[in-house]
Amino acid sequence: MIKYQKRVIIEFVCKKSLESFFISQFSSKLIGDDGAIIGKDILVGDAFFENVHFKREWLTLDEIAYKSVIVNISDIYAMNGIPKYGILTVAIPKDFSKNELTLLASGFKKAEKDFNFEIVGGDTISNSKLDISLTILGSLNRKPLKRDGLKFADFIAHTGTLGKCAKDLKSLFKGWKISKKSPFVKPIIRTRFIRKSANLLTAGLDISDGLFSELSHLSKMSKIGIRLNKKISKNIGCSGEEYQLLFGIKPHNLREVINIAKNLNTDIKIIGRAVRSSKFKNFCKPHHF
Repeated sequence: MIKYQKRVIIEFVCKKSLESFFISQFSSKLIGDDGAIIGKDILVGDAFFENVHFKREWLTLDEIAYKSVIVNISDIYAMNGIPKYGILTVAIPKDFSKNELTLLASGFKKAEKDFNFEIVGGDTISNSKLDISLTILGSLNRKPLKRDGLKFADFIAHTGTLGKCAKDLKSLFKGWKISKKSPFVKPIIRTRFIRKSANLLTAGLDISDGLFSELSHLSKMSKIGIRLNKKISKNIGCSGEEYQLLFGIKPHNLREVINIAKNLNTDIKIIGRAVRSSKFKNFCKPHHF
């Protein structure tokens, strides 16, 4: 049995961000999840820009390249997909040397090998800073995990421990060093857990903009309320770039999912349930614009 502390419903008002406003200008029904499902394929795209998502003094060039792939490919896995091909666009500072370009390329090549996909084209342009844009095509691994699948009484959980990324980011802004093993440097994608448990889950998305933000997306898309088991601190709930998986579980599948996680040495935390109440609202500052 899983014991719950006193339940609280967290509802905070957040101004609609410019990001949400801009996205609302487009009417495609494929918009709304981590990626667009087109037949049996998944298409995702992400930008990773210097002085917006990273500073060059924080990460080596190969780490920058590798992370730019992870933040993108995480969307494929979060929807229970398998990455296949990538189109890469890189804006390269004019003063880069061949050695720097080789180091940058090595990060992309390592990611290709680790996640078994292939970069098949793209574009390069000259720029004053390093900007990376990557589009990845993947295929569904049977049942897709989407944001609109959460149902009444489903348990809500996430993998891993949250909050470390926000803490390490604050350290970087202060000019301090952080561990190379930090999830801010190299996020962990729970590929095996997702693949083994996907058919038992009702919904899924990766935690890129922070737990509270993703809970609000899940609540909105599934048109259902979310009740947390206990209060979650802002340091944890607003920590972005975690890339752990947030997911829903039918009550009768809970024990099996817990056993899968245990067998794969994957930590999961049950944080709440879907309820018939007003939608969960995010109170964190927008991560974009």
